[in-house]
Amino acid sequence: MASAEPRETRPTRLWSWFTPADFAERRARLFAEIGDAAAVVQGAGPLRGFELFRQTNEALYLTGLEAPQAYILLDGAARSASAYLPNRPERQPAEETERFAEDAERICARTGLDAVYPWSELERRLASHKVIFTPFAPAEGRMSSRDMLLHAAQLEAADPWDGGGTRQDRFIARLRERLPGAELRDLSPLLDAMRIRKSPTEIAVMRRAGELSARAVIEAMAMTRPGLHEYDLHAVMHRVFIEGGARGEGYRAIVPSGKENAWDGHYCMNDGPLLEGDLILMDCAPDLCNYTSDIGRMWPVSGRYSPEQRELYGFIVRYHRALMERVRPGVMPRDAMRQTSDELREFVESANWSKPAYLEAARKALDWTGHCSHPVGMAVHDVGSYFDRPFEPGLVISLDPSLWAPEERLYIRVEDTGVVTDEGFEPFTRLAPLDLDEVEALVGSSA
Repeated sequence: MASAEPRETRPTRLWSWFTPADFAERRARLFAEIGDAAAVVQGAGPLRGFELFRQTNEALYLTGLEAPQAYILLDGAARSASAYLPNRPERQPAEETERFAEDAERICARTGLDAVYPWSELERRLASHKVIFTPFAPAEGRMSSRDMLLHAAQLEAADPWDGGGTRQDRFIARLRERLPGAELRDLSPLLDAMRIRKSPTEIAVMRRAGELSARAVIEAMAMTRPGLHEYDLHAVMHRVFIEGGARGEGYRAIVPSGKENAWDGHYCMNDGPLLEGDLILMDCAPDLCNYTSDIGRMWPVSGRYSPEQRELYGFIVRYHRALMERVRPGVMPRDAMRQTSDELREFVESANWSKPAYLEAARKALDWTGHCSHPVGMAVHDVGSYFDRPFEPGLVISLDPSLWAPEERLYIRVEDTGVVTDEGFEPFTRLAPLDLDEVEALVGSSA
């Protein structure tokens, strides 16, 4: 089911979506927060392997600059923004542009930055500032999110042969060493507050990322048959993303088949066989211009849900649809979940569940408070929090209703990513079918 969309209409680069004015507007908002202070952001380091460069989310958000080893300085007093880059090596071909200090003219035209200087200028220009903001949180890069980076940092710190320390930690230590008279403040909360609410352009990019996620699931459903492996579905997902203009995956895809694999909610080995009678869970999304999405669908390898699978997955889909209707501006997330649970409680208690364990699992699902899941944006688990305030337009979140039946090690869930609008909730991933009969008609149709 490959898309018939002409390749030339598929935006593949950041500049297909964003303009220098988009980044200038973000910097203006940050200037309003820091006053006369300075803010300095360290970009991603040099490539360590044979892969495409990917800028950190923090540096890209403020500038759009896709150059390794960049430093961004926002001078609050002058209301100016500049980048600091290495000089072009003598043997570096001149056609390699927008990576070095010598490429200043092109970089300023592309990003709206006021100036570009060599690294050697940064310390002198920082020295005039008494207050300097910089992110204290680790910078997000390829297939990462802050929660995972912080967890990894804890593991490294606990390793007696390592000692830990992120690149951001080393940068902060250098700032303290070289600028002992400056007060360092954490920029992360200010950037987090900006990133939690998406602009119309960001929403357009994420709408495309959600569409690619859904198309990957649709093609995986269509090719499913017993005898394949999880990696076959993973492979078709990756093809859809690349053909659609994405860099690749936004996170390692989750494609478990069968109870044991799916019980691990973040399983990603993706090497198991697709067996008759098993359910497949697919959770995947692309990295499109440093933005991603999130989706979850479950379908039967055989093409037909068993009565028990239809019973449990059908209930979670029912809850999911009801919850999406409750997400709208002014409603607290906890109230949306409570209202959904109240709506479905009579159904749960009166339904003819095939096993007492399934009734208990459904009851617990009604009381679980994690169905309104996490923000999504430049990371799949995006920065910022929305749980303690009403939904507002521009908020992009994952709705991820889940159910557990521990007696049988059954994990059931469905997930969509979308944006809160003035009218309600727009799911970006809605192309992937939710209706169980539609799913059955699709599974194996291209096998």
